[in-house]
Amino acid sequence: MFFFITISLRAQTYRPSLPPPAGTTQVSPNVNQPVRILRAGAPGPDDILLASACRADNPCTQDQEGPWIHLRGSPTNVETIDMQLWADEIDYNRDTHRAEARGHVRFEHYARGEKLNCDRATYNVDDETGTFYEVSGSAPTRIVARPGLLTTTTPFYFQAKWAERKQDHYILHNGFITDCVIPDPWWRLVGKEFDLIPGDHAVARRSWFYLRRIPLFYAPLFYKSLKKEPRRTGLLTPNIGNNSLKGLMVGLGFYWAINRSYDLMYDAQYFSKVGVEHIVDLRGKVNATTDFSMSMYGLNDNSTDPSISTGGYSMLFDGKSKLADGWEARGHLDLLSSFTFRQEFSETLSESISSETHSVGYLTKHWADYGVNLVAERDLNFQNTTPGDKVVLSKLPEIQFVEHEHEVRDWPVWFSFESSDGLEHRSDPGSPTEAAYQTPELVERADFAPRLTTAFHWEGINIMPSFGIRETFYDDSINNGQLSGQNIVRSSHDVSVDILLPSLERVFDHVPSWMGSKVKHVIEPRITYKYVGGIDNFNQILRFDPTDLISDTNQVEFSLTNRLLAKDKNGTVTDLLSWQFRYDRYFDPTFGGAVTPGQRNVVESVADLTGFSFLDGYRHQSPLVSDLKYQSKVGFEWRTDYDFVRHGFVNSSLSVNGHIAKWTFTAGHSFVRTDPILAPEENQLLGNITYGNQTRRGWNAGFSAMYDYRQGVLLYSLSQVTYNTDCCGISTQYRRLHYGLRDENQFLVSFAVSNIGTFGTLKKQERIF
Repeated sequence: MFFFITISLRAQTYRPSLPPPAGTTQVSPNVNQPVRILRAGAPGPDDILLASACRADNPCTQDQEGPWIHLRGSPTNVETIDMQLWADEIDYNRDTHRAEARGHVRFEHYARGEKLNCDRATYNVDDETGTFYEVSGSAPTRIVARPGLLTTTTPFYFQAKWAERKQDHYILHNGFITDCVIPDPWWRLVGKEFDLIPGDHAVARRSWFYLRRIPLFYAPLFYKSLKKEPRRTGLLTPNIGNNSLKGLMVGLGFYWAINRSYDLMYDAQYFSKVGVEHIVDLRGKVNATTDFSMSMYGLNDNSTDPSISTGGYSMLFDGKSKLADGWEARGHLDLLSSFTFRQEFSETLSESISSETHSVGYLTKHWADYGVNLVAERDLNFQNTTPGDKVVLSKLPEIQFVEHEHEVRDWPVWFSFESSDGLEHRSDPGSPTEAAYQTPELVERADFAPRLTTAFHWEGINIMPSFGIRETFYDDSINNGQLSGQNIVRSSHDVSVDILLPSLERVFDHVPSWMGSKVKHVIEPRITYKYVGGIDNFNQILRFDPTDLISDTNQVEFSLTNRLLAKDKNGTVTDLLSWQFRYDRYFDPTFGGAVTPGQRNVVESVADLTGFSFLDGYRHQSPLVSDLKYQSKVGFEWRTDYDFVRHGFVNSSLSVNGHIAKWTFTAGHSFVRTDPILAPEENQLLGNITYGNQTRRGWNAGFSAMYDYRQGVLLYSLSQVTYNTDCCGISTQYRRLHYGLRDENQFLVSFAVSNIGTFGTLKKQERIF
């Protein structure tokens, strides 16, 4: 037989006869307090429930001695709306609301979710304070699912000789915390004293971090925020490593949470062979409509090694603000001291080989079919690592006013225009085939281009003719290869006719299951005729941007696209396979005198067809451009140009990618086989394969490499192995870099703790996955 003896201590308030339904949420009047979940069968807000469990083999008693109530019989418990205390025996004082529990003591606080086990405890129900001896317990972790952060749903476990509860937090003495599965955790933070506020933060004093039984580092003070978006001033985890080019590295950082709207991070890393590098990140949210971020990196190289540069700096800034009356301001600033500095000190291949910087700021407003932009821009292209060998293009500033296509009354005619007026500048050191020149600081350029477009439909054929004129004024020009200072006006008129012929279609119902339930084959032919006339001064025009590449032309383009559209059993249609061919026929092979034989020429109509240069003399025809794409679990794209003039494939770019089970792979090959005047020859292979991912439990691995077949050099290789447990992970990475001025090896390591973060020399942006 099993029964309970209960005593209910009530204040002078009404208690409902029925408990609230399970899972009902009660809104707290204080937004900083946790939301209370009312439990089914819980006491009322002002009630204290005392109970003893009795069985035939487990006699129980409830004796009263003055204000004390002695509860005997396992288990006995004290319960309120927020907490419950179980033990073999409990003494409860009705006057002070103090409970003394002994034997198999368990405590659970429902509002915050912590659970404790101990040998004995004292607890005051009124002020929610208590002391627990030989205690172990858990507190729920707050999962912050950020990209690259190892996470676990396991709560934080802790053990201590004794612990104090002071309303909303615990002080643990001589113990440890972990979020690994116990009793044999992978990591522990062992210390003399811990201050733990569940769901808010944890502080450890005079603590050691242990991996298994190996002490890794000592922390006089360690702070971990448990909030959803942790921000707190403090030192960052130090890191140590080695670089074959820069030497031994030691790094330490500081994070400053200035206030709710601004924060700053400073990181200094000392390299034994080159000096100290400095990294500063500043973020701010000025108000609800304005925010910015800035990142600065610099190094003053103290090395005497002539193979290493004297250092440099780089800076990135991004900001945006929504202003009154529909205006918006945006800015992007990209500064770099030299291409040599980027090649030597960038940590990734893609960044190291990027030879351009783009900075732009603008004010913009759009309404109805109109838009206005006020733009300041600076583009810089480093030709090589030689100091000063760079092309600089600037707008200082330029105002642009446009009208998007707008139907004229009820006629099938649409009118649009583009216009701009600004101050431009170009500094160009030239090349073996092109002359160097530098424009005056401010060159005015005004441009106005209206356009009329209409459309006709006949027997399934769509015809879209368009007519436009363009007037462009420059207050400087080129005569006989030299800047003349003379004004020049470029006048042009153009006609284009876009003809979409009827598509040919056929549906196949019986197809392999991997293709879907049905497949439709579509053939889309298209013809575009374009004529531009009136530009007889192309070689006198200064080049600032694509606006200045317009030349005379008389050409027709043929396009043929094959598509396989797949429909699955749910009715979803995907573009499974497409193969497009494009080919241009030029009736004016000189492009109105714009082409100079024996050098690389870039005009608008050629740049629109392919990204590879092919115009180094007079031409009646373009290469045949082929673009083949397949999209599925394994996808690929092959982009190639076949040149009828050179009788061969001159450019090719092939990429393959796939994701099968835990495997992900990409592979690519690119080559350029043209006259060196157009572009230097290239032949490169690259590949990447991974098993697993950064947060998967168990072993994960990845390999990436780029090989230059023409030079016979492995430009870049990277190998990474990661092992993740239930609560932590360790990653090792080896890099080999051999390009430009760099010839070095790197070995990087990082250690990740679930729901806390990662420390070490391997940064998140440098991982292979």
